[in-house]
Amino acid sequence: MAMAFGPRRGVFLNITDAMKEPPLDAAEVALRERFDLVYRSLSAILYNYVPTSGHPGGAVSSGRFVTAALFGAMDYDFSDPDRADADLISYAAGHKAMGLYAMWALRNEIARIGAPELLPADPAFQLRLEDLLGFRRNPVSATPLFKKFKSKSLDGHPTPATPFLKLSTGASGIGDSSSIGLAFGARDYWGDAAPRLNIVEGEGGLTPGRVGEALAAAATASLDNIVMHLDWNQASIDSDHVCREGDQPGDYVQWDPRELFYLHDWNVIWVPDGFDLQQIAAAQRRALAMDTGQPTAIVYRTVKGWRYGIEGKASHGAGHKLCSAEYYRALQPLVDLTGVDLPRCGPEPLACAGDEGDAVREDCFWRTLLAVRGLLEGETEMVGYLAGQLREARARLDRRARKPRAGAPRVETIYELAARSGGEEPAELRLEPGGKTTLRGQLGKVLQYCTRESGGAMLAAAADLLGSTSVLALGKDFPQGFFHLVNNPASRILSVGGICEDAIAGVLSGISAYGRHIGVGSSYGAFIAALGHISVRLHAIGAQSRRFLVPGEPYRTMVLICAHAGLKTGEDGPTHADPQPLQLLQGNFPAGVAATLTPWDPQEIWHVFAAALRLRPAVIAPFVTRPSEPILDREALGLAPAAAAAQGVYLLRDARGDGDGALVLQGSDVAYAFVQEALPLLEREGIDLKVWYVASAELFDALPAAERERIFPAREAARAMGITGFTLPTLYRWVISERGRAASFHPFMKGHYLGSGQAHMVMREAGIHGAAQFEAVKRYLAGARVGA
Repeated sequence: MAMAFGPRRGVFLNITDAMKEPPLDAAEVALRERFDLVYRSLSAILYNYVPTSGHPGGAVSSGRFVTAALFGAMDYDFSDPDRADADLISYAAGHKAMGLYAMWALRNEIARIGAPELLPADPAFQLRLEDLLGFRRNPVSATPLFKKFKSKSLDGHPTPATPFLKLSTGASGIGDSSSIGLAFGARDYWGDAAPRLNIVEGEGGLTPGRVGEALAAAATASLDNIVMHLDWNQASIDSDHVCREGDQPGDYVQWDPRELFYLHDWNVIWVPDGFDLQQIAAAQRRALAMDTGQPTAIVYRTVKGWRYGIEGKASHGAGHKLCSAEYYRALQPLVDLTGVDLPRCGPEPLACAGDEGDAVREDCFWRTLLAVRGLLEGETEMVGYLAGQLREARARLDRRARKPRAGAPRVETIYELAARSGGEEPAELRLEPGGKTTLRGQLGKVLQYCTRESGGAMLAAAADLLGSTSVLALGKDFPQGFFHLVNNPASRILSVGGICEDAIAGVLSGISAYGRHIGVGSSYGAFIAALGHISVRLHAIGAQSRRFLVPGEPYRTMVLICAHAGLKTGEDGPTHADPQPLQLLQGNFPAGVAATLTPWDPQEIWHVFAAALRLRPAVIAPFVTRPSEPILDREALGLAPAAAAAQGVYLLRDARGDGDGALVLQGSDVAYAFVQEALPLLEREGIDLKVWYVASAELFDALPAAERERIFPAREAARAMGITGFTLPTLYRWVISERGRAASFHPFMKGHYLGSGQAHMVMREAGIHGAAQFEAVKRYLAGARVGA
């Protein structure tokens, strides 16, 4: 018995059946063929002069459909790469960066020669032929022409340092999920008139699990503004049979891309010959006309390394040897067609080592690029035609006159709320001593407040834990249920594949990168800190790279909630109650790019979150526990006010004079145990401690050096011991003596993962409950007196 798909909203069509008549006339085909030959040749040139680097095969196989999108299907303004209402392109297949840079440089030349009025006024927003000298070059490169032309350093995989790109991509399927996030952001902000997102991908890029999760999210929400251009060339680094094709099993997966997209309820347009310009143009025009309300994938059957001289997996990350006969053979069709005189640099002088060799190769590279420039300047008809396509792309965009939807979110309001708050929390977020609440619940209320006040500028997803982690509260003032563009477009809660921390982090990073929302993702800290790490790292890279184009621009923040953090999730056992996640994130990013938050008291939540928003990092990662906690009267207990947590590190309890010793706490579990259990015992014994709490290492780092020293002097770090609910290395910054570290308490100090049970039992097993803390402090102080 055969099994068939159930009902689909998406449709499948073969473009050869759907194409009634060719969309391009013979002259257009000839000019586009001519341009493709220039593009493929420039890709070969790029690989030649940056040998053992780049991916020529995928650059070649994707060139024709990318050309069709840039010079036909997309509505955008070449003169303004940052224009908010423009269609977008995203290279999820980051290994095609060589092709991206070649295409961008050729497009720039076409505008320079044929439509100079379209050249961006700021050179930072151009990618010139001169910039190709910086392909895979470090910014500190000192070769003569790189310096003379102030060439850009073009990263090995795409980043937003390149005009028209909003994402860093190329890492194991991240680009698909983050690109889908861009589409979410655009569709929610602009409504039915939203810009389209064009995603460039290959079949190998579909194999990571997070990609299937993201495809499901796009279809479930009916994101009809996505067109994924799928380069199905069947070749990866190790395989020439990535997918099943017909009756031949795949080396990696047993679906073909058409089936995968159709399974996930996408429209699928099949292009049997991905090099046929008529099929390509027809497919892209048909994609624009789709009215099913579902995302669309155009699957082009291609050959990796087509006409390069090396095909299949052999062309994925390798190419012809430097200035070899095979390299010049790959360029011969261009010479035959155009008569261009390309420099013939023999391999011997180019093989020079060190700086001399770099300069020699660079000179020959530049002379070759000048030959390409001269060729283009002589191609009046081809350049004029393509320049006209750029003008028409801008004219179409102008005619669309896109405007934000009624009631569109205002993300800047969130940052303004934080800036205005000072040391006071909003009245509705104030907690009265004597009650009880959870840290996660209070964070949910903070997110709800920010979302409501900004008109919905936060979008949230959780790994089937919306209520459990309290992030569901974020959308409380909006329609309930999951976001759907037709049935529930005002909801702020996204469905991202189910238990899918990978895709959640990726999609929400793209939502934030679009710039109109803050994406908020939530799960157990034990899971999302690790599974979301690649996405948040690429988001951070993208945020920093963006500043090469717009120096000083604030980062676009995403929030990764590490919920059910620490040992107080003990009933779930060591698989879930994990002390390790903080170590994955704290201090592991460049300064100012990320902020971890580790408040211990629900009263601190607003203060640390608002302080992080004022800092405006690319990533905010709050760690919040699950159980209900008492709301303490901090003043009556002699503790610093909750607002002090905004400093990142603060003196929780002061001593008379120098006190008997210094203690550093981090983690809600150990802090409550100390305040409620250990501190009364210490005070009964007459032990007078200075106690600091670490609410955020990164907020503390953002303070001036003198302020940091005032709050937590180096002499105190030298005499302190610590108690943490996380791993011991998270204390090293605050406890610097060997003796202090040896005396410090942490969950793994007995050398094993902890068992299951109620929070107080797991704390007892770990030996970090209040009574044990009391004894540890006494021992440490006694040893200090003996040592003295």
